[in-house]
Amino acid sequence: MRVLGIDPGSCITGYGIVEQAGNHLVHVDNGAIFTDSAADFPGRLKRIFDGLSTVIAEYRPDEVAVENIFFSTNAQSALKLGQARGAAIVAAVHAGLPVAEYTALQVKQAVVGQGRAEKGQVQKMLRALLGLPEIAQADASDALAVAVCHINSHGLKRMTGPAASKRATSWRNFKP
Repeated sequence: MRVLGIDPGSCITGYGIVEQAGNHLVHVDNGAIFTDSAADFPGRLKRIFDGLSTVIAEYRPDEVAVENIFFSTNAQSALKLGQARGAAIVAAVHAGLPVAEYTALQVKQAVVGQGRAEKGQVQKMLRALLGLPEIAQADASDALAVAVCHINSHGLKRMTGPAASKRATSWRNFKP
C-alpha cells in the first residue's frame, strides 16, 4: 500500500509518500508546496490543488491521509487552514482516492508512541523508521508522519476489523 500524507497549510503544504512493503515502511518521496503569501488567496488554493494533483499523478498513491485541524487561537488562520485542507482533500477525491483524517495527537501516538511527543522526537523517529539520510523539512516531515500513522492505523483495522472479530467469535463458540 502506498500512502500520500499531507500536512496542509496556506503558505506551505507538506507532502510525504510512504509505502508499506511487507512489515517494512519505505520512504518514496517528500517535499513541500510553497505558495506566495502576496498572491490572492484563491490563487494560493489553486497552487495547493495543482501541486498535490501533480504529486498524485506522479506517484500514484493508493490512499491519502490528511492532518486534521485540532484548534487554532486565531479564527482567520483557522479559516485559511481549513480552506487549504479543503484544496488538499479535493485534489485527492478528484483523483478518486480515499481520504483519511488524523489529529496531531493520533499522528504522534502512532509514530512515537505518545501523543504529547515533541516535533523533534517525531522527526528523529521518522528518520529511523524510514531510513532517511537526514531529517526532512518540517512540513514534509509532518506529512510523512501522517502517512506512517495511516499505514499503522490501516494495519490495526485489518487486525481488529469485522473479519478479525468474526474469527474471534468463531473461536469463542468452538466446542471440542
